[in-house]
Amino acid sequence: MGKSSKPIERCPCGLGDSLSLCCGRYLDDGAPAPTAEALMRSRYTAYTLGDERYLLATWHPDTRPAELDLVGDAGKVKWLGLEVLRCEAGGLGDVHGVVGFVARFKFSGRAERLAETSRFEKLDDGRWYYRDGDVA
Repeated sequence: MGKSSKPIERCPCGLGDSLSLCCGRYLDDGAPAPTAEALMRSRYTAYTLGDERYLLATWHPDTRPAELDLVGDAGKVKWLGLEVLRCEAGGLGDVHGVVGFVARFKFSGRAERLAETSRFEKLDDGRWYYRDGDVA
């Protein structure tokens, strides 16, 4: 009798890869996201998984909050999908990047959407960080 295999969990960021081959390598393995878009996608994934540690670690030190309260949102927020609308710079040779996106979610059963233009910065350690964003 064959060994049963667990279904491959798709990454919440929407690229279609398995979580372990996509954003999981940044969240679990500590590999740096190579672009601003990759960091934004991995941060969305961290929100869906409630990974406050990763979110704080990838937040720019100048704008990072002392803490997040994702535990307080547990059971109230269900993330449904991410659509990246645009990327400006944020590539391998850049130090600044902008990513515009829409994230769909349900809050206490009600459909919502978050449209944001996020700014990212690569610091001297060679890693990308979320600096801040404008919510539309």
